[in-house]
Amino acid sequence: MKPLTIADAATLVLGLQDEIRRSEESRYDHRLHGVLLVAQGLTCPEVSRLLGDAPRSVEYWVRHFEERGLAGLVEGARPGRPQRLSKAQLQEVETVLRGAPSEVGLSGTLWDGKTLQVWLARRYGVRLGVRQCQRRFRQFGFSLRKPRPLMAHADPVLQKTHKKTPGVKP
Repeated sequence: MKPLTIADAATLVLGLQDEIRRSEESRYDHRLHGVLLVAQGLTCPEVSRLLGDAPRSVEYWVRHFEERGLAGLVEGARPGRPQRLSKAQLQEVETVLRGAPSEVGLSGTLWDGKTLQVWLARRYGVRLGVRQCQRRFRQFGFSLRKPRPLMAHADPVLQKTHKKTPGVKP
């Protein structure tokens, strides 16, 4: 029998690995297959080469499976980096944003990312980036907007004197 081949296999492997990583269920199935291959006698480095993962990852999967069974292969929560501001501080920030920057000793009439950044550094000693401060606006349900200059109402009589339309005289 003639062996089957896949055109552009290297690119296809990368695409399939991305698809596996995209879904939580797929990652579980992927780990399950890794443990199955180890149970069938392959070593962790062999399984890692077959599945495209680090040998250490396969070792973790096997260890978690031995400790907790199938539940050990389910992906746990990823808490991420802890917030720099407490819940009480975030509530105060939201309250302050409902007023003008001048109420807390800053110049300007509208809040923006830079103004919030300065206030947070003064108030709490916390340095956040401008983009992160702008994300806080959205988190609190605010929308960022630029102030528009107010135009003075024009005098219709003076406008007529400056018209450039030929044949029309004031």
